[in-house]
Amino acid sequence: MKAVVLCAGLGTRLRPFTSRWPKPAMPLLGQPLFRYGLQALAKAGVTHVGINTHHLPEVMAQVAGAECDRLGLPLTVVHEPVIQGTGGGIRSLRALVDDGPFLVLNGDILFSIDLPPLVAAHVASGAAATMVLLPMPAGERYAAVELDPSRLVRRIAGHGPGGPRLSPWHFTGVHLLTPAVFDFMNASGPEDINREVYPRMLEGGLSIRGEVLAPSSTYWSDLGTPSRYAAAHRDLLFGQVKLEPFAGSSPLDGLVKGDGNFHAHPTAVLHDVQVSGPALFAEGCVLGAGVRIGAAVSVGRGARVGAGARLNRVAVLDGGQVADHEQLEDCLVGRSLSGERWVVSVAQ
Repeated sequence: MKAVVLCAGLGTRLRPFTSRWPKPAMPLLGQPLFRYGLQALAKAGVTHVGINTHHLPEVMAQVAGAECDRLGLPLTVVHEPVIQGTGGGIRSLRALVDDGPFLVLNGDILFSIDLPPLVAAHVASGAAATMVLLPMPAGERYAAVELDPSRLVRRIAGHGPGGPRLSPWHFTGVHLLTPAVFDFMNASGPEDINREVYPRMLEGGLSIRGEVLAPSSTYWSDLGTPSRYAAAHRDLLFGQVKLEPFAGSSPLDGLVKGDGNFHAHPTAVLHDVQVSGPALFAEGCVLGAGVRIGAAVSVGRGARVGAGARLNRVAVLDGGQVADHEQLEDCLVGRSLSGERWVVSVAQ
């Protein structure tokens, strides 16, 4: 089976960090977000991955290439000078996936999910596509996917034939598709898979299934804003994210459990650091003498925390810096390639 990971978004809500990294390349506990999804795909038996790029394409291609090399997966990269939307992004990789059922994954989500049973159910169903769904998150305004009582999709974001007794669900950004989808795409130009292509398929009489998951058995976040990024960071550190689907690419792989509630890479340098935790110290980071670490703190690859600093509910991203004796709480810390420092509040 092949897979498409959509990586062309601009990440405007996650600026300034996305001026350095495309969202799928954003570091999360010392490794790129892309690694988490890629591992789940590999466990589902994916043998070749394709991505589309637009924003910071060289960075995205480099990160994806390194991650695919880790797992021995071939990678196909298609660059979009003009963003083609989710439908156009899938269409651009038609030559890769046009030989059988394939997976599509939004590159900006953290989704702790066991994909093999979903793949098997999709193939057995004979449906043209399957959308993986969850109950609508409280307080969110995601466009609803509406299912009939037999769990067939009848309307998406208000588009589609509709029908009686429909129930609204939240789309996770994971689809399982057949090449039939390409018969309902335009030959060129931007288009949206959910709002344009799928409604055409429904009007044409094709079946699109909704695979509804129980929220108690999975974890999902789109990491689209600093506050959501920070929440996912805390959830990982506090063990709220099931790591089994990421086995082999877990953020804890290769780290050493310290004398306290933290994990540290063997190359992390900790000088007389006191940790309440949970905390994680990634490859090559350095914490100066007398640093005090509270709860939900991570220090990314190559980051520096000055002597006497105090951190609580802080993510210092790869290459970030904290000054001597600085006190930070509820924030994300990063640094541009030119050296500009970013501190973004994510107060709860």
